[in-house]
Amino acid sequence: MRITFLGTNGWYNSPTGDTVCMLVEGEGQRVVLDAGTGFARLETSGGWQGWTTLCLSHFHLDHIYGLHLLGKHAFTGGLRILTPEGGREILDGLMGQPFTCRFSQLPYPVEVLEMPADRGALPFELETGEMRHSTRTLGYRLRLEGKSVVYCPDTGYCDSAVHLAREADLLITECAFRPGESSQEWPHLNPETAARLAAEAGARRLVLVHFDASRYPTLAARDEAAEVARRVFPDVTASRDGMRLDL
Repeated sequence: MRITFLGTNGWYNSPTGDTVCMLVEGEGQRVVLDAGTGFARLETSGGWQGWTTLCLSHFHLDHIYGLHLLGKHAFTGGLRILTPEGGREILDGLMGQPFTCRFSQLPYPVEVLEMPADRGALPFELETGEMRHSTRTLGYRLRLEGKSVVYCPDTGYCDSAVHLAREADLLITECAFRPGESSQEWPHLNPETAARLAAEAGARRLVLVHFDASRYPTLAARDEAAEVARRVFPDVTASRDGMRLDL
């Protein structure tokens, strides 16, 4: 299984990277985690003929900007979009004039599945969990080639995230806040709480993403965050756009 980090910023793109988007490939599946501005970097011209699955965690703009770029990509096998409950209605309002083109205008089929109700329609093992954020947000757990990858996007520390990440081979969490920073009104993780989540869950490896672009203006600041996280959980990587991991 290979994971490619196409966008690793939160809130807006900057010299440190595009907003959050990851590609997971394995067992004859291509799964994209969120569709920030990094979605533009997704390679779809390489002859892939199967369905691509896009997992949307929530509808804040830094996670869905890439939907405006669906006309750029050639999902010849079709695009399957997973959303939180109520996502069909939200996308029906967003995908069309005056914002962008409708799914029906694209040269490939698109289907929208609401999680967890439509999970049975998927050809691979997937679980979801409710995150603790300012709006309904889903975390995702994929299992491909006998390995588990868990994505906990915008969230404060919560039992649901710990449960979802239990004994994951790879845990990808957001890290919007700087060390020591927190907010009850706008929940996010800092390096310490991301590491605590990984330790409590018994995950094997932790990668930090979704670094708030205003709080992490340099890649060195990301590395400093990873050093703080390692005081709690040893195997931590601060992600960068273009980074690839093999499991």
